Amino acid sequence: MVGLATTLGSGAMTNSFADLKKADLYLVTGSNTTETHPVIGMLLRHRARFNGAKIIVVDPRKIDLVEEACLHLQPKPGDDIAWLNGLAHIIIQEKLYNKPFIEQHTEGFEALREKVSHYTPEVVEEITGIPKDRLIHAARTYATAKNAAILYCMGITQHSKGTDAVKAISNLALLCGQIGKPGSGVNPLRGQNNVQGACDMGCLPTVYPGYQGVAIKEFKDKFESAWGVPLSDKPGLTVVEMGEAAYEGKIKALYIMGENPMVTDPNLSHLKKAYGKLELLVVQDIFLTETGKLAHVVLPSRSFLEKDGTFVNTERMVQRVRKVIGGPKGARADWEILCELSSRFGYPMDYQDPEEIFEEIRKVTPQYAGITYARLESGGLQWPCPDTTHPGTPFLHKGRIVRGKGLFVPVDHTPPPEVPDKDFPFIMSTGRDYYHYHAGSMTRKVKLLNQMCPESLVEINPSDAEKLGIKEGDQIKVIGRRGEFTSRVKVTEKVSRGVIFAKFHFAETPVNLVTNTVLDPESKIPDLKVSVVRVEKC
Repeated sequence: MVGLATTLGSGAMTNSFADLKKADLYLVTGSNTTETHPVIGMLLRHRARFNGAKIIVVDPRKIDLVEEACLHLQPKPGDDIAWLNGLAHIIIQEKLYNKPFIEQHTEGFEALREKVSHYTPEVVEEITGIPKDRLIHAARTYATAKNAAILYCMGITQHSKGTDAVKAISNLALLCGQIGKPGSGVNPLRGQNNVQGACDMGCLPTVYPGYQGVAIKEFKDKFESAWGVPLSDKPGLTVVEMGEAAYEGKIKALYIMGENPMVTDPNLSHLKKAYGKLELLVVQDIFLTETGKLAHVVLPSRSFLEKDGTFVNTERMVQRVRKVIGGPKGARADWEILCELSSRFGYPMDYQDPEEIFEEIRKVTPQYAGITYARLESGGLQWPCPDTTHPGTPFLHKGRIVRGKGLFVPVDHTPPPEVPDKDFPFIMSTGRDYYHYHAGSMTRKVKLLNQMCPESLVEINPSDAEKLGIKEGDQIKVIGRRGEFTSRVKVTEKVSRGVIFAKFHFAETPVNLVTNTVLDPESKIPDLKVSVVRVEKC
């Protein structure tokens, strides 16, 4: 979400779930919303069916939400910047942009106008495959809506140019003045439970809690004073960079909490070799995962039902989590494990309970200053909440964009790092299933969920299947530049010709043996959504 941070603020939803009910139009891209965020997906369905709201879906795959959409644009994976710039071009060319808003609340408009002038409907059609008349229809529909909300997820960000794609989304919202009011905004749907809270707490290599940059002296001094230790002003490494550093011998030990990269990270064969070079691999989790099986030390932790604390969801809502049952023998809450380890390393952490930790969070994180456990007893609060009389913030940028003025950031389309050729003629994209969650570490232990979705099925277009002599249910081999895996096949019109789609929850069908480790230069997110492969019938 770095691109959004540079233009409109932090990488969080600008609006809220309740607020989204006020939108007349939803532009949904890179998000299979009904499967991966079903609560929001049901809200969109209900708004379309019973309240007349329009939905534009832009996705390489015919996701279920297309059933409710007034328009579906189907670009090739990796071409998002082209169609986003194309929409901006049409809106400017037809003078559908919000001139008063742009003059009062933005800067850099002329630079954007110049950049997108090259992205005519004809050029965009050539790059993306989106028919120009459909692109024009989409641009007019978005630009003329009273309240239009953009929703996106990892189908936008998990690319080598994902940050630029988010900037292009931000440009579109600013162009039409769809920021700082109900039913509008730029709304990234977070990919995992409490990932928003983890980012808020500084679980990013470039920032302290509250998105306060580690390289900025003011913040470095602040946290040195709060914690009583000297701190580095050098940003750390992201998860994929850590794997590469381990492979090169630059990292000797790795501590992994609540994550299963041996299922979810790209180029798994290389990652396994990297972890094998570590002198110490520690995994802290509630189950023994595929990554845990490689660890030198496994620390059993407790699930959300077995501990107290707070979670933060995708709409910036800080919520209490309360212990319901005791954990298994030997398992401890994450904060207890961390405190004891820190104390043994020589930095005493003698917090008595999670509330005491939260009180420290309030002191060092301006967005949380007004949130207390007492206030959370009666329900969640959305940050920013600067003092204890503040009601929380349902939508951001009301009256004034947080950075002063919204910045238009011109960006260019470039082809993905891998493009199909005669040896690898297909693009493989990956995603999730309604019945399973991320690495499947929890959901695949549930009998009913496994009955509903027992295995990975690679989706392929009927035309491609016919050429390859493949029928529904056949076993196929998917071969890429970094590895291969086998899977049964599902023949479906959901994917376009030349594209296959695979779900990554299944360790026995490790699709991430094939995916690419090329990183976005700003966010350092890997290009998981575009890998070139060939398909062979087993």
